[in-house]
Amino acid sequence: MLTASAARPVAASAIDNHVYKVFPNDLNSHETVFGGMIMAKCDRLALVVAERHSGFVCVTAAVDSIHFRAPAKGGDTLLFSLALNRAWGSSMEIGAKVLAENSYTGEVRHILSAFFTFVALDEAGKPVDVRPVLAETDEQKRRYRDAEVRRQGRLATRKKLAASKA
Repeated sequence: MLTASAARPVAASAIDNHVYKVFPNDLNSHETVFGGMIMAKCDRLALVVAERHSGFVCVTAAVDSIHFRAPAKGGDTLLFSLALNRAWGSSMEIGAKVLAENSYTGEVRHILSAFFTFVALDEAGKPVDVRPVLAETDEQKRRYRDAEVRRQGRLATRKKLAASKA
């Protein structure tokens, strides 16, 4: 079992402003970026955050609260920022925020927010406990607190689904 002294700061695994330039093959018939492409990039980057933090192979366990706030367009530059919000046992919540930047005008729009839950696995593919996260800034501490509220919602949903199958 890992101890609190093994806690790792949020910044140690965070990804800040990963850049992706939008090209025509990224667009749908409405000339906006495919939402699924953005989601897939977020999932891959969230995996990097989870594995950096835990030191183990990780898998996506849940994706929730994906909110598309505005469309991204051809020629935009997407800026992906992801950070670990909290860890519990073998699971971790990673928050994602994506901005679209017009490289010519400097205009920046918040286009997506989402939360990913990953589980760390040992060599046998079984869940393994991960180190705690050390929230240092006021924003990180708020995200740490808010993550527990979302976790309780995920657990309640899982319980309801299990009961409906019984």
